Amino acid sequence: MRILGIDPALSITGYGVIEVNKNNLSLVEAGVISTTPKEVLPERLYRINSAIKKLISDTKPDVLVLEKLYVHYRHPVTAFLLGQARGVICLACAECKVPLVEYPATRVKKIIVGAGLAGKYQVQRMVANMLNIDKLPKYADVTDALALAIAHSHMLKNRISR
Repeated sequence: MRILGIDPALSITGYGVIEVNKNNLSLVEAGVISTTPKEVLPERLYRINSAIKKLISDTKPDVLVLEKLYVHYRHPVTAFLLGQARGVICLACAECKVPLVEYPATRVKKIIVGAGLAGKYQVQRMVANMLNIDKLPKYADVTDALALAIAHSHMLKNRISR
């Protein structure tokens, strides 16, 4: 099974594709989709949507795993912008006919690290260890996306073993 994890954002959207074979996980591809505040919002959203569709076309995932929206109530504008980025990613899934699964960050951290309130660095180290990555990616968004994909593989394994 091929799983595409996406950590959505307007400026830097992290992505990671893993291949799951029995109990083995292997990294297929990982990176970021970047936009700049100099671009108008519709152009930024269009670029994210186009890049996700190309990524789906190139990597052919069986499922796309997206982080559920959580933003502190003191930052409603952030929630609004993040929601728009998530919306165009969901649209790309529908257009490419790829199933979509969503998990909250705390559930992913619990699966990856064993603690729902684990820090970014802990998640990065565990993801790097699970995928035999020697050098941590420049952006935590990439390891967050890979964590989503790994967490989904564990969720599937637990469902099958029941």
